[in-house]
Amino acid sequence: MAAAARDMRYRGKQAVNGSLAYDLDYAVRERELRHAGEVPRTREKAKVHEKPRVLIRARQYISPLTVLSIAAVLGLSLLVLLSYVQLTQLSAETVKLQNQLQELDTENANLTAQYQRMFDMASVKEAAEAAGMSKPSSTQMSRLDLSAGDSAVAYLKKEPGLFSRLLSSLHGGVYAVVEYFD
Repeated sequence: MAAAARDMRYRGKQAVNGSLAYDLDYAVRERELRHAGEVPRTREKAKVHEKPRVLIRARQYISPLTVLSIAAVLGLSLLVLLSYVQLTQLSAETVKLQNQLQELDTENANLTAQYQRMFDMASVKEAAEAAGMSKPSSTQMSRLDLSAGDSAVAYLKKEPGLFSRLLSSLHGGVYAVVEYFD
């Protein structure tokens, strides 16, 4: 192709079948052809004994958002831990209160049975007779006749004055304040 391109240079202006672009790889190919079969030349460098360098890592940047996120996670985990502690305390208190409720139910049943035994009509009658009580006789009883209509008399109440109303209002206000703070 290179030979054809050289021939084309000297012909003049005629039609060309192909490319008239420069062949940029021409010099590289020619050099490879000239040196084909030769042992490649190596340059020997003088050996310099260098002290091994310690690699120092660059200081890393930590963003404030990362610090805030870690703080938030630690705070929330602390809150979860505290809620578990509270749950354990409440569970222990619930068990204690349930035991106390069972004891109180048992005591209630015992006291109810004692109450019913104490107010048995036979024991009440015996206690009354022992105290010297007896049933009333017919002469000790009186009857009240309510067959007549009811009647009531309403008296007019005197209207309180301005000073007495102010005094009662002040008394009510002071009483409300004292009651609020007690």
